[in-house]
Amino acid sequence: MPVVKRTSNNVLLDIALKNFYAAAEEMGLEDDLIEILSHSDRKLAVSIPVVMDDGTTKVFNGYRVQHNSALGPNKGGLRFHPEVCMDECEALAMLMTWKCSLAGIPYGGGKGGVECNPLELSKGEKERITRGLAARIEPIVGAWTDVPAPDVNTGGQEMIWLMDTISKMRGNMEPAIFTGKPISLWGSKGRTQATGVGVATCAMELLKVVGKDVKGATVAVQGFGNVGTFTALTLHEHGAKVVAISDITGAYYAPEGLDIPAAIAFANAHPKKLLEGFTQPGVKKLDGEELLFLPVDVLCPCALEGAVNAKNAEKVQAKFIVEGANGPVTPEADEVLAKKNVIIVPDFLANSGGVIGSYFEWCQDLAGFFWTEEEYLKRLNQIMTENFKRVWDYAKEKNVKMRRAAFMVAIQRVADAVRMRGTFL
Repeated sequence: MPVVKRTSNNVLLDIALKNFYAAAEEMGLEDDLIEILSHSDRKLAVSIPVVMDDGTTKVFNGYRVQHNSALGPNKGGLRFHPEVCMDECEALAMLMTWKCSLAGIPYGGGKGGVECNPLELSKGEKERITRGLAARIEPIVGAWTDVPAPDVNTGGQEMIWLMDTISKMRGNMEPAIFTGKPISLWGSKGRTQATGVGVATCAMELLKVVGKDVKGATVAVQGFGNVGTFTALTLHEHGAKVVAISDITGAYYAPEGLDIPAAIAFANAHPKKLLEGFTQPGVKKLDGEELLFLPVDVLCPCALEGAVNAKNAEKVQAKFIVEGANGPVTPEADEVLAKKNVIIVPDFLANSGGVIGSYFEWCQDLAGFFWTEEEYLKRLNQIMTENFKRVWDYAKEKNVKMRRAAFMVAIQRVADAVRMRGTFL
C-alpha cells in the first residue's frame, strides 16, 4: 500500500512534512522508511504546577519531542513562549534531525518548551517553571539520550537550572545533558557567536562559488539579536558592505554601508538591547519589512518564520538569500523566488552553526577538557565550509535547488542509519 501522508493544521509542521515527503519521493526512498521518518519516536506532554509570587498556583504545559535517534542522542532547544505547542515542537524536532544529519554530527532531532509568557514572569517564577520542567523530562534526557539547549526566551541561566535540578535528582554532576551553558559553568568559548558566524560563512562560500568577491558585496540582515548581530559583524569584518539591519524598532539603511561595531555597541548600551535611535551619516529609518526588498546581493533573514512569503516574495530584489532564522522563506515564496533565479541557502544548512557549536560543548563536557575560542571557531568554519560544499555539489549533480539538495543529503544519512540498525519490535 502507498504511504498515507500526514498533514497538520499547524503551519510549521505542515511545511516540515511537505518538504520531507517531496524530498523523499524525489530520492526514491522506500515506503517503510518514509513511514518511519515522517513520525516522531516519542512525544511527551507534561503539566508543571508552579506556586506564583502572589501565592496562587498555576499549571503550565510543557513538551519534549524526540523525532529520530538513529544517528545518536536527540538534540534541540527548549523554548518559553505563549504559542509553544506539541505540533510546533514536532516540526522543529524533525528539522533538527535533518540539521544534525546534514552537519555530520552524531545527533538526532529533538525540541521542546513551555507554554508561557516570560515577560509576565519574575525570575523566581521562571526558575520554578524551569526546575519543574527538568523534573518532568528527567526520565528521557541524558548525555547519551537527549541533550536540550537554549531556544526562544531561554539561555544560559535556564540551562544551569535544568542541569542543577537533574544533577541533584541523580546524585551526580551531569554537565553534558544541556548545552548553551555559561562559560564559567561547563560552557564553551565561541558558542555565543556560533550560529551567526555559521550563517556568514555560508554567505561567503556562496559568493565564492558564484564568482563574486565578498569585499564590497552588499548585504541586508533582518534581525539584530544574537544570530543577526554576529552574521552582520562577521560579514563586515570580511569586507562585505552591510547596508541594512533591523529589529522590532524598524530597519536602518545606509547605501554606503553601516558601521556594524558601532551599531552593536549602541544596541548593547540600550536597556533592552534595541537599535531605537541609532544613527550615523547617511542612515535612513525604514519600516522593518522594507529591509526584505532592498536591492542587495545577499539577504540574511535572521528573525522569524515566514518573513518572506507568497504576499511579498515578488518584491525581493536580493540575488541570494541565506536563511539565519528557522523557516523564514515559505514554500510558496520558494516557488516565486525560483522563477526569479534567487539562490537560497536553506535554514538547516545556514544556521547549523548553533547545533555544531552545541556538539563542541558536549564533547568538551564529556571529556572535561575545554578548547580556546580560536580552536572552536576554526573547527566551526571547517565544518560549515565542508557542509556548504557538499550541498552545493549535490544540488549541481542532481540539478535541484539547494533546499531540496540539503533535505536529500540529510534524509539519506538518517535513512541509511535506520536501514542498518533495523526496526526493533
